[in-house]
Amino acid sequence: MANTTVWGAKAIHGANPQSLVEHVIRLRIWESTYWKEECFALTAVSLIDKAIKLNAIGGVYDNTKPTQFISLLLKLLQIQPEKEILVEYLLVEEFKYLRALAAMYIRMTFRAAEVYELLEPLLNDYRKLRMLSMSGFSLTYMDEFIDKLLHEERVCDIILPRLPKRETLEETEGLAPRKSALMDAMEEKQSVSSRGSRRARSQSRSRSQSRSRSRSISRSPSLAASAEDGAEDRYVSRSPSRSRSRSASPAQMDTTA
Repeated sequence: MANTTVWGAKAIHGANPQSLVEHVIRLRIWESTYWKEECFALTAVSLIDKAIKLNAIGGVYDNTKPTQFISLLLKLLQIQPEKEILVEYLLVEEFKYLRALAAMYIRMTFRAAEVYELLEPLLNDYRKLRMLSMSGFSLTYMDEFIDKLLHEERVCDIILPRLPKRETLEETEGLAPRKSALMDAMEEKQSVSSRGSRRARSQSRSRSQSRSRSRSISRSPSLAASAEDGAEDRYVSRSPSRSRSRSASPAQMDTTA
């Protein structure tokens, strides 16, 4: 009973969820000490504590021994938690091995469109991961692990269900086109440059307006002075008799009298 799938579990890809792990590997997991002592009676909540303690990902090492990672993956397939719980596992950034475990489970059990939507954002996660395999420990990265889940047929010694190409899902199921982080950065850079050019244009316009205002102010006193001179000239030229009468001497006035 300890190795049977929980009652009421839904078939995954038309089969028992635990059958997604190959029969030989599944038997080795059931016979392992870790499965009998640490995985017994685990729930979706208590499994988090076990996943946090993981220090590596992988399938089988030393020819016969299953890793703790693959054992917890089989336990998830056995208890089949709700989708919302798996998504919460995936969104916890603090515990990277819990995220890797959730990503592996989502790749094996979720719909193809959901796999792309949930796993592609993790391609921006560049944290280091330890991998335990037949050749011992090695170093990998989260984005490399996610890329393998999306493009390779076998990961951690498990044959993954077939995943259609992204282009096919975009045409058939209306999957939104993927936007890479590089494209987002380029669009943000273009928007910043366009805002900078608009600011430069507005500043140049304000500078030109201020210059034109200063020029008009500097020109106005000379124009006023020339206008006053012209008014005085016109005033003098229009009154010649008055100027002659003012310049006449008293002697001339006497002779005329």
